[in-house]
Amino acid sequence: MITRETDYALRILQSLLNGEKKSVGEISEQELIPQQFAYKIIKKLSQAGFVQILRGADGGCRLACDLDKVSLFDLMAVTESHYAVNACMDPAYYCPRKEKKGCCTIHCRLANVQQRLDDELRSYNLKSLIKQE
Repeated sequence: MITRETDYALRILQSLLNGEKKSVGEISEQELIPQQFAYKIIKKLSQAGFVQILRGADGGCRLACDLDKVSLFDLMAVTESHYAVNACMDPAYYCPRKEKKGCCTIHCRLANVQQRLDDELRSYNLKSLIKQE
């Protein structure tokens, strides 16, 4: 499931798609995103190189990457704190079944599901998702 944060990030990127510099207030108003969330998300997008933040009296932010080359998977890696079909996909997860039996058939099958889902998310570039016709 895509979280609200990823949804908002998509909307922020959509707002910046035309290349114009915009303030967080303008983006929040245009995309109906609470301003405190917009600040938080834009900071993450900036750290990932998706958005450039311009400081000062004439500041704002603008798109800093080619959205044809950024996938939905890439965006979710920035915005989603825990993205997995099951907790056991996390390498740090302690599994008593694996400890006791040495392997877990369900984990192996879910890992296959996870890989297919990841591949599907990688197949969608952000521009194709957010461009307006």
